Amino acid sequence: MPSRGKETYSIQSVENALNVLEALCEDDDEVRISRLSEKLGMNKTSVFRLLATFESRGYVEREELSGKYRLGIAAYEMGQKFLSRMGLLKKARPVMERLGRETSEAVYLAVRRDDDLLFLDAVDTPLQVKIVSLVGKRYPLPLSAAGRVLLAGTWRKENAAESLQPPDTTGADPALHEILAQGFGVDHDSLGEGVTCLAVPLIDLHDNTVAALAVIGPDFRMQPPLLESELLPRLKDAGQIISSKLGYLGPHLSKDLY
Repeated sequence: MPSRGKETYSIQSVENALNVLEALCEDDDEVRISRLSEKLGMNKTSVFRLLATFESRGYVEREELSGKYRLGIAAYEMGQKFLSRMGLLKKARPVMERLGRETSEAVYLAVRRDDDLLFLDAVDTPLQVKIVSLVGKRYPLPLSAAGRVLLAGTWRKENAAESLQPPDTTGADPALHEILAQGFGVDHDSLGEGVTCLAVPLIDLHDNTVAALAVIGPDFRMQPPLLESELLPRLKDAGQIISSKLGYLGPHLSKDLY
């Protein structure tokens, strides 16, 4: 009997409902039915019925005066339950908190979501001047250092030799080649004007780069001398600790994850 792909069992009405929820997640502001209808290519009646159903269960809230919709408390509660049970987050969170105390900068955990980078969790800086929270926000993978770290990890795994020797990086994109060579990525302004992102990979038991650990803050506090002498060594150390918790025992763990 031939196998059937997952799309065979797809239920269009469920997909439409999930598309509506995802569209609400992507918008920072409250949105009108007309905007969702246009964005998703669905008629307004269908969108209204789905929103009404979600509203009755607490996953969506409607602002009475404007008639706009936003995610509800039930959606938040479900997300929090997922995060609390996520193995990666459980292992990473204590190390992130320690890194935050050591650096006094915001520490982020980012994962891949299709072709985007998703900031999944963060430990905020205690300092008064800080950037707007990036938790829940998505960016194209090549845009930031954290995204390029994930791309570099995928390239490394796909091209690594069976002997577990460092892969030949001559065919890699120059930006990925640099990350593979130095074991980290850094960028300025990709996540906002005046914002610096310093990121390292998190690698699991199967040699997969499953996430990126990043220190993100304003440029004026993250100058090159401080990056090299303080932030980068601490960030690399934290990345190695989390990777070891995930089961990574690669030959270069004591030096660089790449």
